[in-house]
Amino acid sequence: MSFDAWIGREERRTDRVSDGLLARWCATLDRPVPAAIPQGLHWCLCLPDAPTAGLGGDGHPLRDDSPDSFLPPVPLPRRMWASSKVDFLAPLSAGAAIERISRVASVREKSGNSGLLVFVDVEHETRADGVAAVREVQSLVYRAAAPADAPPAPPPPGPARFEASGWDAVRTLTPSEALLFRFSALTFNSHRIHYDLPYATAGEGYRGLVVHGPLTATLLLDLARRELGDNALARFAFRGTSPAICGEDLHLALRREGDALTLGAFAGDGRQVMDASARLR
Repeated sequence: MSFDAWIGREERRTDRVSDGLLARWCATLDRPVPAAIPQGLHWCLCLPDAPTAGLGGDGHPLRDDSPDSFLPPVPLPRRMWASSKVDFLAPLSAGAAIERISRVASVREKSGNSGLLVFVDVEHETRADGVAAVREVQSLVYRAAAPADAPPAPPPPGPARFEASGWDAVRTLTPSEALLFRFSALTFNSHRIHYDLPYATAGEGYRGLVVHGPLTATLLLDLARRELGDNALARFAFRGTSPAICGEDLHLALRREGDALTLGAFAGDGRQVMDASARLR
């Protein structure tokens, strides 16, 4: 497969930081509305807006080889947000006019335990009133369909338990169907693994509804906010390591060493769901 024609392809989208969006974002996370715009809200701005008729069987927008298709038409059916590296350059402000410039930076093939993988790296720059506020490199991964005889992923919880010692702060919550639905609505994400249980289990081989990667990342950012205050981070990077499942305990953990933070999200039996790091301003 060759997708060289997509390297450097760009798209631009515009939006505005509204009071309504901030209120709905805070309601979703069960937190009061702050005076400052929280870090992570940029994932709810400048969203893809493909018509419903333009969605594929998985709920993602269809991709083709036309000049209007921003992402390459990778023929592998399963897509996930694998990781991101984020630079917070300046806080967003209420009412700011937002422009996001996105560019396909690379398309790479790799062989994994589950077969062929294709990684697409997309560079995003989010500008607020013309000033660069957030720069991010987002990695998407495409995979083949799960074999019919494959066991559900992730494995059932084991007898071990998450070990909280060694972390400076730990928060435990249980993501619910309502939380997943609301985050899908906030991000206009119609991927069916987050709300359609028969599709998630029979269609893609998961053990239940899958917690969004950026939702877990948002919860880690919120843990940092609880411990260090608003807009305390200059950089934040995360990588999904295993699916988090709706209705099961999720442990969010943070450890500080000077200006560096180590963060992680873990299932109840200690299986790591997300690996993350950050640096303070």
